[in-house]
Amino acid sequence: MNDYHHFKFTPSVWLVPSLLLILIWFVFFLEHSFNIDLTSHGILPRTVSGLEGVFFSPFLHGSLNHIANNSIPLFILTTALIYFYRDISLKVLFYGVLLSGLITWVIGRESYHIGASSLIYVLVSFIFFKGMMTQYYRLMALSMAVVMFYGGMIWYVFPDIDKTISWEGHLAGLVTGFFFAIRFKTPDYKKDIQYNWERPDFNPEEDAFMKHFDENGNFVNTQKEEESVEETNSISTQYVYVFKETDDAKQVE
Repeated sequence: MNDYHHFKFTPSVWLVPSLLLILIWFVFFLEHSFNIDLTSHGILPRTVSGLEGVFFSPFLHGSLNHIANNSIPLFILTTALIYFYRDISLKVLFYGVLLSGLITWVIGRESYHIGASSLIYVLVSFIFFKGMMTQYYRLMALSMAVVMFYGGMIWYVFPDIDKTISWEGHLAGLVTGFFFAIRFKTPDYKKDIQYNWERPDFNPEEDAFMKHFDENGNFVNTQKEEESVEETNSISTQYVYVFKETDDAKQVE
């Protein structure tokens, strides 16, 4: 596999996460600068008016602590998504917002659900499960890194852990990420070609090519050895002549 073809650092790797954060912080700035409350545009489960929150809720946050806690993981996970899963990254982001929002709208409590945490759970779930499914060592290492840094988030998908957070949105994001890991296809990642001299058990003394060099690295002419091998392997041919008398010769006698 050519990692350069699949894993390339381009401006989009950091531009998309940066623009996403700028938009979120810009909305938060407008709310607090002009004393506007946009919470009513969040997800209100099982109401027609609450459906608009499916699109708007990831950009709405109730407090500075809320938006600050979501900003760093959102930037890091979005960057990792675009770098390692470039071809499907925008699908995961766009459809992740929609599907996790719809699930929250179905199962959520009768309260407004806002924040980008559901999208964060989509990214954590997708990156972890997809990396394990590919069985490719780079993506599996990424999955382990996600578990190491964000594995504790699993506790916030259960009810009654903290009534001030939307555990329904977290659960919706977890389910959505798992579904995308199964649904979206990635390239067939294969191991890089490994030559004999790259293997840990390689022994230069037993390699036929390395035998052509002496201890100082000089090429050794093995023509005589090859000729002796050919002489040994050659088969000698013997010819046997048999004299047979003709009938005329017998009559003369």
